[in-house]
Amino acid sequence: MTQRRGRRGRSLGLRARLLLAFVLLSTLTTAGVAGGIYVQARNDILQRTQDASVRTLTDRLSAVYPLARGTPHRSQLQYIADVVTDQDSATVAMYTDLTSSSSVPREALPRALRQAVAEGDVAWQRVVRHGEPLLIIGTPLRIIHPDGAAWPSGIEVYSIRSLAPEQRSIDQLAATAWAIGGAAVALAIVLALLAARSVLRPARELGHAAQRLGAGDLRTRITVRGSDELSDVARTFNDTAAELERHVERLRALEADARRFAADVSHELRTPLAAMTAVTDVLDEEAVHLPAHTGQAARLVSRETHALSRLVDDLLEISRFDSGAAVLTLDEIDVSALVQATLRARGWTGRVDTDLPPTTARLDPRRVDVVVANLVGNALRHGEPPVSLRLRADAELITVEVRDHGPGVDPSVLPHIFDRFYKADAARTRSDGSGLGLAIARENARLHRSDTHRGDLTATNAPDGGAVFRLLLPRWTDRSDEEES
Repeated sequence: MTQRRGRRGRSLGLRARLLLAFVLLSTLTTAGVAGGIYVQARNDILQRTQDASVRTLTDRLSAVYPLARGTPHRSQLQYIADVVTDQDSATVAMYTDLTSSSSVPREALPRALRQAVAEGDVAWQRVVRHGEPLLIIGTPLRIIHPDGAAWPSGIEVYSIRSLAPEQRSIDQLAATAWAIGGAAVALAIVLALLAARSVLRPARELGHAAQRLGAGDLRTRITVRGSDELSDVARTFNDTAAELERHVERLRALEADARRFAADVSHELRTPLAAMTAVTDVLDEEAVHLPAHTGQAARLVSRETHALSRLVDDLLEISRFDSGAAVLTLDEIDVSALVQATLRARGWTGRVDTDLPPTTARLDPRRVDVVVANLVGNALRHGEPPVSLRLRADAELITVEVRDHGPGVDPSVLPHIFDRFYKADAARTRSDGSGLGLAIARENARLHRSDTHRGDLTATNAPDGGAVFRLLLPRWTDRSDEEES
């Protein structure tokens, strides 16, 4: 679960990517369409206003013809301005330095516009004055001869019309476009959420089903809906889960049969082996009185019978671990006294350097004795002296460390050292032990557990040589694992 959250934190999830794609697409589309409509509508509004103003100006100026020849007076210029002016515009008429009375100063007229009018063209230009958009139209007046000839009179007329109403219409159009765009984006988000839900629901179900399957629930299946690609994935998952369930059930059955077979064989062998052991003990005592070859054969039979008896006992112990029948018989003991008793019972007291401070704990004495005896016995048989045994404890854990000063364990063997019947040398078919000692020792350690810790057995090599085995046990083992009386 932590890993899954970590992956989500590093990159956007599928829902976020779908939502982002929908929003980005809708935003670009809306901006493109709304922007194009806005620009086209703005140009159309201004073009119509401009054309209408030019036509109005030229129509009104037709009322001042025919113009008198000669130099016009200010009153004539004012007459021309009054004819053209209406409530929506202001007009100024000019002749060289003469200007009709107007609120528009000569300096307010763009120089490029005046140049074009002076050259005899009808021209217009949009400007912004004091924050207000204006349309200025300029036209020259001509003196027309009765025979149709015309020549410049030198009079220029400029009409200034406010574009504020048109600007308000354009602003309203822009606001409408933004509102429509916002609505389109909101709609896209809703559609994206719906699409993401429809797409992610099967994917989420598939993820949860895969987690349950990985956790061991082999009956996990997904409800198949529809006939699209995700439905095909769901069907494939269900088929795979069913096939996996069949295989696992078959393997479990085979494993159970193998364990039951080992347990049954061990039980069946135990009684005859007990009788054989008694007989071989007698042969051992009489071997010194037998001929050399016969005595040697008797001792060999005795040794192998005892080895077979130990193997059967180990197989029975392993079968109890596998079946879950192994339980703890807990007692509050002094661990240092227990370890010293283990060494003393096997005659190892003088062969092991010990550091055993008094330590009280609640453990299963018999199982701890088995583990310590196995570790010390291996160190004495396979390692080199000095062999040391140290006991350390804190409020929650006890550590028993057994170390020798031999060549250590081959690094390639360390990962498999607790495997059952593992042979470091594949060519070696016989060994002094059953090959189950360390496996049983680790199982005995792992039976001990508390609310926060579980027992374990580890193996490493010391930097300066020698194998180091560490037995870790919770100091106060939970009584829920204790054997019921």
